[in-house]
This record gives sequence, C-alpha cells and structure tokens, in this order.
Amino acid sequence: MSTSADKVVADALSLPAQARAFVAEKLIESLDAEPGDELSPAWREEVRRRCRELDDGTVELRDAEDVFTKAYAALK
Repeated sequence: MSTSADKVVADALSLPAQARAFVAEKLIESLDAEPGDELSPAWREEVRRRCRELDDGTVELRDAEDVFTKAYAALK
C-alpha cells in the first residue's frame, strides 16, 4: 500500500465512529457506482429521509424473506 493510502487510513481511523461510518459509506458507494448514474436531487433527499427515519427509530427494517412470504400468502 502506498504511503499516502496508509496516511488516509490512519487519519480515518482517528475519526469518531460516526465520521468513520460516513467515510466508509462514501468509499463503498464509490465502488458500486456506475459512471454517470447520478441520483436526482429528489432521490437524494428521499434516501436521506429514509436514513433519518431509521436513525430516529421512526421506522423499522423488516426481513425481506418475511415480507415476501406474507405477500405471497396474501395472493393465494
């Protein structure tokens, strides 16, 4: 690993947990993003709103398998 990458990692590890999570999220997003696949401002705000709701505890994640099982059962 290059010296500059080592320094970036060391600097990132010295950040508070919330800042480290933010940096990690941005790095992971950069790996998944296709060039030119920018989110519209409306979708960016929607993503932020949903993240806030999760952080605030106003909504709760549900297991996808349970959701689909219940949905398929309702269709029968």
